[in-house]
Amino acid sequence: MCQELDIEIENDIIHRIAFGFAGGLGNTGAVCGAVSGAVMAIGLKRGRGETMEQGLRELAITREFRRRFETEMKTISCRELTGSDLTTEEGLKQFMGSDTPQTVCFPAVGAAYRIVVDLLNET
Repeated sequence: MCQELDIEIENDIIHRIAFGFAGGLGNTGAVCGAVSGAVMAIGLKRGRGETMEQGLRELAITREFRRRFETEMKTISCRELTGSDLTTEEGLKQFMGSDTPQTVCFPAVGAAYRIVVDLLNET
């Protein structure tokens, strides 16, 4: 995504920063990591604005991202998306032994990516 957004990365800092988003914030099932990463990408590209008014316009892009993601994926909750409780050993085993990463997580990442690129190209 950084190439599409014309953001230069000299090392793996973004990957390191974003790792904790996996499993909905550290495998807690909270906000989908793809959603958190998308919000980071919006912030990297757009920033916060110089005035309160500009800042509110920038936040509106994140709100629109959420609306579009929820429309497509029905929720931003990792636990609701995956149907798994990743906080338990049993839930994590069930998740890892299922096709959920391929059928839910990869499509969620793809949707987040596509929606962010579309939004940033529109604004």
